[in-house]
Amino acid sequence: MFKRILIVVLLFTGASAVLNAQDDPRIKNFTAFMNALKNGEDVKAVFEYGKCKLVIDSTEEKSPDVTGGMAVEEFEYFPAMTINNPKGYVAFSKTVLISHRRHKYVWNYVKVRVYEDNSVEINARYIKTDYSENLMEETFYGVINDGTNNGGVNFYTD
Repeated sequence: MFKRILIVVLLFTGASAVLNAQDDPRIKNFTAFMNALKNGEDVKAVFEYGKCKLVIDSTEEKSPDVTGGMAVEEFEYFPAMTINNPKGYVAFSKTVLISHRRHKYVWNYVKVRVYEDNSVEINARYIKTDYSENLMEETFYGVINDGTNNGGVNFYTD
């Protein structure tokens, strides 16, 4: 009897491990991203900036090996050509007050556009707390990581 219980437990544990290994929570393309949002799922973004192209003042720079993340809380979807945009995209943003080592307290503003061709634009800014001046502005360009392309933008659902 003990052997049968042990075999059942081992089979269940092994099957669970195989299923969990195949269960990748990553959202792998724009269609799946839109479906998750339309279904009201909680979507989180993880940005691997080192895998994205960085442009500052129209000049491409070396991207830092930094990772950032945010939840997609509020968003808007703009189908192609609704506002003279050639590609459809989802836009979302977040602003948080941070303490910066050089600039003291600043607003950290991040705006993201996820395009229907799986490309992603992430614009980050430090803005003075009185909103009078941008202290930093960087734009990163990446693609949704589908598990095979080493893209720098990962979306997940809970």
